[in-house]
Amino acid sequence: MFAWRLASSRYPPLAGEGARLVGGRWNSPGRPLVYASESLALCLAECLVHVTGALPRDYTSFKISVPDDSVEELSLAQLKAGWERDPAQTRAIGDEWLEEQRSLALIVPSAVLPDSKNILLNPQHPSAARLRVLSQQPFIFDPRLRPTP
Repeated sequence: MFAWRLASSRYPPLAGEGARLVGGRWNSPGRPLVYASESLALCLAECLVHVTGALPRDYTSFKISVPDDSVEELSLAQLKAGWERDPAQTRAIGDEWLEEQRSLALIVPSAVLPDSKNILLNPQHPSAARLRVLSQQPFIFDPRLRPTP
């Protein structure tokens, strides 16, 4: 399967370093995790909800090949009501998944668009070397995505 990632050029795309430093919806600080999505459009939506001020200028889009035989999926039905407003719940799930190394990838619902899927990649999984960046290119945010004052 393919995953898309939109990220700052500061870190290697499959290291999970940014998430390790600050944590995220599905991981606690100190745990590397690569956040990706089923489409570049979802990556954009996920990024925009975190942008304050000027749009980033140092982002790159990545198309990643993920081996189909090491993927697990978490459905909306498996999450408690209000999960999208409860980062402690999702972090506990993600931290457990990372620790147990059950799969290389975990497909999860998007809190921004719950009918869409994000793809979490464990850079410390024994199969992480099988992840492949198929393409990458600089990503320019359209300035119309930011409202004018």
